[in-house]
Amino acid sequence: MTPLSARGRGRRIGESARPHPHPTPRRPQGHPGCLPVAYRPAGGNKRGGGAVLLDMRIEIWSDVVCPWCYIGKRRLETALSDFAHADEVEVVWRSYQLDPTAPRGESVSTLEALGARFGGPDQVRQMLARTQEMAAAEGLHFGDASLHANTEDAHRLLHLALDAGGASLQGELKEALLAAHFVDNRDLGDHAVLQDVAVTVGLPAARVDAVLASQEYADAVRADVEQARAYGATGVPFFVVEGKYGVSGAQPVETFTQVLARAWDDSHPKLDLVGGGDAEACGPDGCAV
Repeated sequence: MTPLSARGRGRRIGESARPHPHPTPRRPQGHPGCLPVAYRPAGGNKRGGGAVLLDMRIEIWSDVVCPWCYIGKRRLETALSDFAHADEVEVVWRSYQLDPTAPRGESVSTLEALGARFGGPDQVRQMLARTQEMAAAEGLHFGDASLHANTEDAHRLLHLALDAGGASLQGELKEALLAAHFVDNRDLGDHAVLQDVAVTVGLPAARVDAVLASQEYADAVRADVEQARAYGATGVPFFVVEGKYGVSGAQPVETFTQVLARAWDDSHPKLDLVGGGDAEACGPDGCAV
């Protein structure tokens, strides 16, 4: 399934009504190709020995400098705001780099970087104006001076957030990084900026510094990219619902609404009552005679 959509303003992903009781486990080391759905018990997370499904998982491959990823995020949030089981949905962010060849520690204007690839600055200005217009329709106001940078370090911090505080904290950092790039036009290739954004959402400064000073979580970033390729994703955003339904691109809200309902119904099958419910039976008040 690839189409999904809806419109409106809902709770942002990561701003859950209650903390998720089961933070997402890390991907097993040394298995870059294992499917995300394998992280969960078969049939979903269940409480004790019962058969009560606690949540539905949505995994989203995206980059923090991808405008359609931010727009798609808002559209999904709009669909979730009208979804009756939104509090039981867990959203996990997966890494994808639009330009892994971008030099580390160096940033140039997005206009300059894209102009070299897409026919010059005038063509790029038209592209950027269109994305600004589409973003504004979702309540996002993009600045005019965004910077093109290598985003691997930002993705490594997103994996740190997932480990440190589960999907909720990771969602807060994802939103903060997207806003830093698109709204405030901050340089996400600058470690000082990354440190400030990460600490602001609640990550410990010492851990942030340690990750940025090392290659910690680089393997997790590569594993996410490899999994996206295994799924057949050729661009982002790319949404995977319950390890079963794929949604490519910033689809309309209605598409997300449809896939949420379908995935929920699939994982919570309803009993088909045959013959009606009026035959003789025993109940709390005794037996029919």
